Order: sequence, then C-alpha cells, then structure tokens
Amino acid sequence: MVGWILKPRYGPLGVDIGSDAIKLVQFNADRSRVLEAAHWKLTTAGDATQEERDAQIVQALGRLRRERRFRGRHAVFCLGAGDLFVQNIRVPPADSQMLPGIVRSEAAGRIPFDVDEAEIRFLDAADVRQGDVLRREVVLLACRRRAIERLLSIARETGLIPLALDVEPAALLRCYARQFRRDEDQRQRIALINLGASATSVTIAEGAEARFVKYVDFSGRQLDRAVAERLRMPSPEAASLRRHNGDRRADQRDPEITRSIVEAVRPLADRLAHELSMCIRYFSVTFRGDPVAKLVFGGGEASPSMIELLANRLDMPCELGNPMRSFDNQTLPGQAGQWDVAAGLALRNFN
Repeated sequence: MVGWILKPRYGPLGVDIGSDAIKLVQFNADRSRVLEAAHWKLTTAGDATQEERDAQIVQALGRLRRERRFRGRHAVFCLGAGDLFVQNIRVPPADSQMLPGIVRSEAAGRIPFDVDEAEIRFLDAADVRQGDVLRREVVLLACRRRAIERLLSIARETGLIPLALDVEPAALLRCYARQFRRDEDQRQRIALINLGASATSVTIAEGAEARFVKYVDFSGRQLDRAVAERLRMPSPEAASLRRHNGDRRADQRDPEITRSIVEAVRPLADRLAHELSMCIRYFSVTFRGDPVAKLVFGGGEASPSMIELLANRLDMPCELGNPMRSFDNQTLPGQAGQWDVAAGLALRNFN
C-alpha cells in the first residue's frame, strides 16, 4: 500500500489589523509568490467602542475571506503599538534558562500595568558594557492578557485558526531580512522605520537580529490634523487631500497644495527626525561597532515626499521600503510599504 503525504500549497494568512485598516497577505508554500492580498479601510468613528470596532473587524475579515482567493484557515495575527509595551533594558548576564526569570523580575517595575495580568517576552540583543560592568541588553515586550484574548476572540468569530500571535518588529525583520541575504548585508546595521496611522516603530537590526526597538509619537493622524489646521478644513477632507496629493506623480501635483502640505507637516517631520537621531545615538553608544548604514521606511505613511523631508534632516541614506521586492514580479496596490507587516506575518515558517 502506498501512503501519500500531501504538502500544503500555501502558507498562513498574515493578518495585520491596524488602527485604520486591515491588510491580509498570503504566499504560496515556499514563500516565493503572493497568492492573494487585500486591504480594507476601517470606518468606525473616533468615539466607537471597542466592541463596535471589533464587530467591524470580524465583518471585514469574513467578507475578505468570502470574496477573495485566500486559502485555508491558518493565520498569523499581530500585536501592534496599542497592545504592546516595548523598552530596551539591561539585566545581569545569565544563561538561557535563568534569563526569562530575570527579565520578568525587571519588567515588574517597568511595565505600566500589573505584571500578573501581563504576558512578557523579550528579544535577546547582546552583551554591553555599563561602565566597568558587563550587562545583557534585551528588548522587553509586554502586553495585557486581555489584548491576546481579544485577538483570539476575533479569530474564533471569523473561523480562522491562529498559529501564532506575532509582534510588529519581528514581522518587519522577517520581511526585510529576506531582501538582505548577502554576507555584506548580514553585517550591516539597518534601521527599519514603520510609519503608521497611530504610531511609528523604530527597529534597529544587525542582520536578522533586533538590537533596539522603540515606538515614537508620530502618526498619520497627526499629519492629517496638521494639514487640517493649516488649510482650515475638516480633518477627513485634509486626510483625503494629503493622500491623493502624495499618490500622484510629482509632475501631476498642484504646486500650491503641495507647498501647503509640506509646510503643515514640516514641524512633525522635524520632530520625528529628532526622535530617530536620538534612537540611532543610543544604539551607537550602546552597541559599539559599525554605524547604522541606512534607514528603510515602510508603513502606510511612508511616501517619497516624507522620506525626502526626513533624509534632508538626518543626513543619512534613507530609502522607501518595498516588501515585495524579493518576490516574482509582485506589485500590490497603494503604497508598497503598507504591506510590510502583513507580509512579515505571512512569511513566518512553522516547519
């Protein structure tokens, strides 16, 4: 009798539930080709309850699974900025068995909620010197258990089977590490900046290993408010104007509108540039060696005009990320960078 072992022809769905949109990506089994991708804009009002927002998410996921060609039920979900407490901390050096307990003890005095209500993980960075003392730098990640229960509830209501709950920095590293495989790339230190609708994450990595992670106070919503105040229009109209202007080619933009938008967002870009400079300075002082080689910008707010503004202030190589660059002729709609977290989730391998 011959036994047949059928290998799956597709990977899990990467489910990125952001503050204003849902992005889904699915690759084939060997992660070489995109099978399907979808973007859904959330429309809940600012004063909507969590229950109302979750109901819309469940409805959107159900509709996307029915109307698009996603396959299977396995998925990887993401804990985002609103769910996570993230901080680089230093602890005494310890072996792999002792380190989790030491990190948990240190977390008790740092996280802004009861440690008994928290799930705590960490990314092991490197040994560092603090004066004459050797310490271990780790990236502390903590979230309330109710945030995990909420995601699991959404998964149950949509019929999805969560293989894992991942975090945004890990998904970004997985996504872009695929593009930087040469030995030279593995030695480089690169900052991955995800510009989102409600927050911005900064992940500085050496090869495929995270060394530093921080969320900074910069968002698309702040940009919309700044444009609305300068042009004296409602925030939804300002948001639409800013996005439509940014999506056009440079030679098709209205010069007056472009000038007004740039002037409106310039103070916020200056503040972000300062925050990024401080992150890079901390990293350079903590982790001796080669400097950060470049900054790669992704997320829904990563546009050529914003990258140009930041590059002029940082005086460092800056580039617009394209998470689909390493796949076979894949072009997804909208800003390329908005797909980076969902792609990183979908790339998670469970073999």
